[in-house]
Amino acid sequence: MGENARVTTGDKGDYQELVDEISELLGAPATLENRNFELIAFGAYDSEGDLDPSALDPVRTRSILTRRSTSAVRHWFEGFGITRATGPVRIPRTPEAGVYRGRICLPVRHRGVVLGYVWLLDYDPGPSEQQLAAAMLVTARIGALLADEAQHGADLTRELRAVLTAEPGWPRDMAVAELRTALGSGADGPHTVVCVAPWPSADPDDAPSVRTLPGARALCAIPWGGGTSHALDAVGGSGQSLVLLVSLRSTDTLTPAVSAATRLLERAAASGSGGAGRTGAGTGGASAQDGTTGRDGPGRTTPGGGGVAAGIAGARTGLAELGTAWAEASAAARAALAEPRLGPVARWAAIGPYRLLTALPPRAAHDPALHGLLSPAHRELARTAEAYLDCAGQAGRTAAALGIHRQTLYYRLSRVEQLTGLDLDDGEDRLLLHMALKAARL
Repeated sequence: MGENARVTTGDKGDYQELVDEISELLGAPATLENRNFELIAFGAYDSEGDLDPSALDPVRTRSILTRRSTSAVRHWFEGFGITRATGPVRIPRTPEAGVYRGRICLPVRHRGVVLGYVWLLDYDPGPSEQQLAAAMLVTARIGALLADEAQHGADLTRELRAVLTAEPGWPRDMAVAELRTALGSGADGPHTVVCVAPWPSADPDDAPSVRTLPGARALCAIPWGGGTSHALDAVGGSGQSLVLLVSLRSTDTLTPAVSAATRLLERAAASGSGGAGRTGAGTGGASAQDGTTGRDGPGRTTPGGGGVAAGIAGARTGLAELGTAWAEASAAARAALAEPRLGPVARWAAIGPYRLLTALPPRAAHDPALHGLLSPAHRELARTAEAYLDCAGQAGRTAAALGIHRQTLYYRLSRVEQLTGLDLDDGEDRLLLHMALKAARL
């Protein structure tokens, strides 16, 4: 991607025009980022003296390619006082920090609040004071647009949260009507819901901008463990989940939702590694969420990639079933956390028996027959029983999967029968054991 490329995600026409206006005023390509250092647009400036993209430093290159910067980059630039500045700030070249070219930062403010930054690479002799003053007038217009967008986003967050937390019946129907009005055009088109949980922060400023997520219309954070269905009540815990409403081109493909979920997992991983949740991959790079978790017996997953997973509901048209879609997305995220092979991004349609298990009330899956088997002392027996049932009761496949001798397998299975009182030659007993073991993971 070169300096003359355009960012087209979302409704950015107005921003692009204003950034291009600044580029023309200053005679250099300008870049617009929000206050969380997420890329909004960057301008095209064509002239014989246009900057060679090959001369750009890693900070600018990665900001353009990944559409955001790391928290280290953010804090480094903020150290020059850009959050408090009301006029242009010059930042010197610092090769040891990956900043090979000096910068000029134009703070974008609205009613005294910084909402973003316009950046350009400094050059010799550089823009005059008159040019910079003219560019600052344009940033004021950008600030007004960002303020309007922020208010609209806050309204959508409030309305989406109201739908997901409202009681079934007329309270939810009213909330859906309000959300439909707030969304405007496209509200009744195809969509799905994404749940990322547990989300590392309840601070609204730590949530990514909707504009950085493919197809995103609205997002909000709600408690991870309370909400609109038995599936939510069964989660337990007091963390947060991030919920995203994603528009689709059709109900036949969930590609935008998968892309958005992947980016949210990357953001959560960066947050969990000390990135403050506000910036992602950039100069230093953020380790992508790999979604792996250690499998240490039913219900005993150990976090590997930050212990965060994403669930995607089935596609729908219109908002009438938004509550059901949220329950599906939440259930899929729970399944991915419980069963690593399903994640880190799990679709409701692909989680198999967990579609039923996640809908059970919290205590329904705790069968007394498994009390002894699920104790820490018998962890290996539980793992053996689950593998045996996953292999459809085929001893050879099970022994190979576990790396044990077949006689060792038979001995362990006999111990399972003794502990549970179940007969593994009986179909219904097998069903009970298999479902209970899977439920224990949740």
